Amino acid sequence: MNDPNYEPYSAIKAWAEDDRPREKLLLKGKSVLSDAELLAIILGSGTAKVSAVDLSKQILNSCDQNLNELGKLSISDLKKFKGVGDAKAITISAAMELARRRRSDQLIKKKKVTSSQDAYQYLYPLLADLPHEEFVVVLLNRGNKIMTHKTISRGGVSGTVADAKIIFQIALEKLASSIILAHNHPSGNLTASQADIQLTEKLKEGASLLDLQVLDHLIIGDENYLSFADDGLL
Repeated sequence: MNDPNYEPYSAIKAWAEDDRPREKLLLKGKSVLSDAELLAIILGSGTAKVSAVDLSKQILNSCDQNLNELGKLSISDLKKFKGVGDAKAITISAAMELARRRRSDQLIKKKKVTSSQDAYQYLYPLLADLPHEEFVVVLLNRGNKIMTHKTISRGGVSGTVADAKIIFQIALEKLASSIILAHNHPSGNLTASQADIQLTEKLKEGASLLDLQVLDHLIIGDENYLSFADDGLL
């Protein structure tokens, strides 16, 4: 082997105790571990030729070290890495979903919605990682605090349909005072289509008859968003 960067494979159990991810976490705390080391703990093991840490680095490198991109990987995407079968892929997917839910729970308890940015922070972990479009309605009380959210429809890569009757039924059942509409664009394109604009206007008009207020309609992209309220489309 003439590659000067070549390092012979060494199983994690052969490493110094301070360097092993699990022992390192116990001795020094979780905050000192790298993303690759944390992912290695989730994986549990590597292969006969690649340690769990190196396998984790391969997975993270494919996502440009971006955990948001890691969250978008499907079970089949993860299984493309040698050493990742159903069990490991499902474990990673479950861990990413728990992280997403934790973020949502923190945001829903944090404060009332006073801007499109507040709404975006709540909606981003719900919609940003999806490979298909989903339409969501967020229900708020009179203090503009989030009560809950409901997924209205799921579609393909380029579109989904929102039924006004279902949206208003959910809002009335929960005694919501206002709603925020949202859907994602997996392509990252934040342009509002004519259909998006017409639907929003239809829902705004219908809501006013029921003493409901449509506060905004957000299109969630990849780490960015479009607000109908901010852009004068509402």
